[in-house]
Amino acid sequence: METKNQTITSEFILLGLAEKSEQETLLFALFFCMYVVIAGGNLLIILAISYDLHLHTPMYFFLANLSLVDFCLASNTIPQMLVNIQTRSKSISYPCCLTQMYFFHFFGIMDSVLIAVMAYDRFVAICHPLHYTTIMSPRLCSLLVGGPWVFSCFVSLTHILLMARLDFCGNNEIPHYFCDLTPLLRLSCIDTSVNTIFVFIVAGMVIATPFICILASYARIIMAIVKVPSAGGRKKAFSTCSSHLSVVALFYGTTIAVYLCPSSVRTAVKEKASAVMYTVVTPMLNPFIYSLRNRDLKGALKHLVSRKTTSSS
Repeated sequence: METKNQTITSEFILLGLAEKSEQETLLFALFFCMYVVIAGGNLLIILAISYDLHLHTPMYFFLANLSLVDFCLASNTIPQMLVNIQTRSKSISYPCCLTQMYFFHFFGIMDSVLIAVMAYDRFVAICHPLHYTTIMSPRLCSLLVGGPWVFSCFVSLTHILLMARLDFCGNNEIPHYFCDLTPLLRLSCIDTSVNTIFVFIVAGMVIATPFICILASYARIIMAIVKVPSAGGRKKAFSTCSSHLSVVALFYGTTIAVYLCPSSVRTAVKEKASAVMYTVVTPMLNPFIYSLRNRDLKGALKHLVSRKTTSSS
């Protein structure tokens, strides 16, 4: 009966990352530069893979999709934060908050599943090289990308429908720089046990399960690499996986810390730091990780840049 007499929250206040107002100018400059790098780096990779026929292979097809998802994931959170800092307005309406949360989970789930798909691609390439083109057919590649898009849409929509049934009254301050699920659940004035249970179920499906599949793939990959007779062959085989392993460590290290660790060891500061890692730092570093360690992609990027420069001249 008490909640009926309270004012239902129609908007939220995003407290952001800065504890003091004078820090916001520095944060604006820093995140603006990082977003430019994210957009430029990921879009360049997509263009290079699209234009270079030699890169029309399953590995680069998955990489192009990962770059697209990384760009969209960052675009869902960073521009809103920059606008809030620039306008000195930290408010976000309830519908906009749910919309941002939907796309955050949509692209976050896609990121997790695509990284696991890329691990499977490396497993087939190293453990079954003679049957690689047969196994990784265009049909299978389309299913491995299209399936996660449909699955992500369904899971994210379920999150939003469960969130829409909650009432928010009293405190409307979110100690975050975007509308994330966990901070919002803390603000609800009704029981959130159903939402919490669904969060752990989804976390098991989209974080723990892909991570276990990645570990299983790399266990088989390591066993295959060890059997390679020459040191040069082992080094070459491992180099094809080193970039992907770096991305796995960056992405899953932070997401597991946020969504699978007990709430007793999580703090608002840790949650924000982890969120910055997988929504900003990881999408920014992924293009560098893949391009700097890949001769074919570096060549395609140089060719693309030189062709654009020549055409503009």
